[in-house]
Amino acid sequence: MTPTSHPILKPYALLVGGLDALQPVAALLARLYVAQVFFLSGLTKLRDWDITLALFQDEYHVPLLPPALAAVMGTAGEVGLPVLLVLGLAGRIPALGLLVVNIMAVLSLSEISSEALQGHVFWGSLLAALAIFGTGRWSLDALLARWFQR
Repeated sequence: MTPTSHPILKPYALLVGGLDALQPVAALLARLYVAQVFFLSGLTKLRDWDITLALFQDEYHVPLLPPALAAVMGTAGEVGLPVLLVLGLAGRIPALGLLVVNIMAVLSLSEISSEALQGHVFWGSLLAALAIFGTGRWSLDALLARWFQR
């Protein structure tokens, strides 16, 4: 008798198989959701650059960086990294990059509401999971890996 043929383990094996089948969908949905959050934030910053610079000068206190450089780097990260994340191209790198942007956003605000902090924790959790477990089978990374294995 094999371990998975035991009557008690069959339901567990079915559950694990079903969850494994959902992994590509879950990874794609996580990528799309968190990418949208950061991309829209970046677009907001691009719409009025003078306000963005003022925010980085007066409200966001990014450690170790001059406000103008922090504004450029933060905005570039929020606009560029989500595109790579959605595509799943070198997906762990944009996930880590956005995780850094997320952490810096929390650290740079002197006051943050508990609701906003919960949002950042949720986004950070999704990004950490994508960085650790990868972007899934429905990504350019997986497609390229299959192509290079041939």
